[in-house]
Amino acid sequence: MAGPMTHTTSTHRDGDSVSRCVGIVGAGLIGGSIGLGLRKAGWRVRAFDPDSGTREIAETRSVADTVVESLDALMDAPLDLLVVAAPPKATIEIIANLDTLIPTMDVAGVKEPVLAAAPPGLRFVPTHPMAGREVSGPAAASPALFSGAAWVVVDSDADADAAGVVASAITDLGARIVTMSAPEHDRAVAAVSHLPQIVAGALLSGASATPEAIELSAGSFRDLTRVGASMPIPWVELLKTNRDPVLDAIGLLRDRLSVIEAAIVSQDDTLLRMLSEARDTRRSLGAQVAVVRVALADEPGELAKVGHAFEDSSADIRDIQMRHAPYGGGGVLSVSVRPGEEAALRDALTEAGLLVVD
Repeated sequence: MAGPMTHTTSTHRDGDSVSRCVGIVGAGLIGGSIGLGLRKAGWRVRAFDPDSGTREIAETRSVADTVVESLDALMDAPLDLLVVAAPPKATIEIIANLDTLIPTMDVAGVKEPVLAAAPPGLRFVPTHPMAGREVSGPAAASPALFSGAAWVVVDSDADADAAGVVASAITDLGARIVTMSAPEHDRAVAAVSHLPQIVAGALLSGASATPEAIELSAGSFRDLTRVGASMPIPWVELLKTNRDPVLDAIGLLRDRLSVIEAAIVSQDDTLLRMLSEARDTRRSLGAQVAVVRVALADEPGELAKVGHAFEDSSADIRDIQMRHAPYGGGGVLSVSVRPGEEAALRDALTEAGLLVVD
């Protein structure tokens, strides 16, 4: 970009209300969800995406008040905050070439190289929301995507005012802020996000070589490999950008698998101890959702009954998955709700004439 952008605030009053303006670079799943969420919270939103198709969908979905065709056009109006919601390599390039006093944040899944790219004087706060979906693009964007999610804010040299604007945006999106260093973040996401993506890919690749295994796959395999449905190209870039922490995580997993292999061969107590420790760790995470399963018959109106039950129970629906019968006709619908609301949903489903199977 040519020349410094010295404006740092566009806050204006509309009657008795005060609104802020955010510019978003990248109108895909994350950028689009930020736009939808901040608009709902009262922010004015401008957005740019280099892909014309994405811009068109973003306009149709109203992820921003204004969708523009260039980065210069995006920043041609006063902004209170600039959000770079692009893949890691593009984020690094954009951040490295910014010359502005506008408080700036990114949302890339790797932090050390992004932070290192920031030029001196940039009011930059590196961040990463721990939320997403296995589908991409603005068509999948949701204003509730970040509700209750952890949102990492990385230690940086940004001034207090810039950090405050970023924190305000994150809070308005319903997320909770977790502060850590860039190396801590990259090691953590390698263990809990990047490695699971690799493992899901490996499991699916192995199972696809055995057709009968795919036919027998049930809920546990589907849950474990859900992220394998993600678009591969962004993940390849992310894994390569976070190379060293990812390789360390793979090495640690390889070591644990070797211990498990040896325990099975020797038939000692190591396997029981490791699985027991794993169970304790999983239980310590806490139940973030409760699952209600309902059988659906192969007849018209079944999903309509489910919809009425959702409305009648007022349950907070977090996720829905359908397991179809193998040869067509009905199946089992798994509905994830906020813990404590499962009883009301079960009662509403039963009242609607549906069979709750757990």
